[in-house]
Amino acid sequence: MPNILKPEWEAELPGLRGQRVGAAAGAEKLGATLYELDPGGRVSPLHVHHANEELLIVLRGTPTLRTLVGERELAEGEVVAFPIGERGAHQIVNRTDQPVRILIVSEMVAPDIVVRPESGKLSAFGRPPGGAGDGMHKVFFERDEVDFWEGENRPKEDREREALQRWGWAGNLMLGRARTF
Repeated sequence: MPNILKPEWEAELPGLRGQRVGAAAGAEKLGATLYELDPGGRVSPLHVHHANEELLIVLRGTPTLRTLVGERELAEGEVVAFPIGERGAHQIVNRTDQPVRILIVSEMVAPDIVVRPESGKLSAFGRPPGGAGDGMHKVFFERDEVDFWEGENRPKEDREREALQRWGWAGNLMLGRARTF
């Protein structure tokens, strides 16, 4: 069984270590990940979940919480909820000179869309974010947005409507309709 006081880190990245303690404990619909951030470390970019609510518990140190409206230092033992949508936008950063340890608990709902407002990217998840196993995870820039029907065979009514909007009365002629006055 996992122990948040004596973790067995699964992932060790520059400035960050993590262990999925929820999965290790047998949770199926609830995720819980223990993170330790070195000075200057961060868990992720500022982001917004559209399907998964998260909860942060500060176990050690004083991390900084960044949101869409500003930032503030958190205290040991503090609990912060990140609801779905822009109200729950968050990033955790360690701006201190000591390691910080936090526990993030999350729903494990799929699909999920995660928006990163500072970079203009979004992720489409076909599996719960942070979840193991198969499932889509694609990252896109929002600037790459296309029309819903681009590259598709449009229904006839849409083609007719588009011709009328683009060409006015001439669109009626192109569609073989007489213009009425």
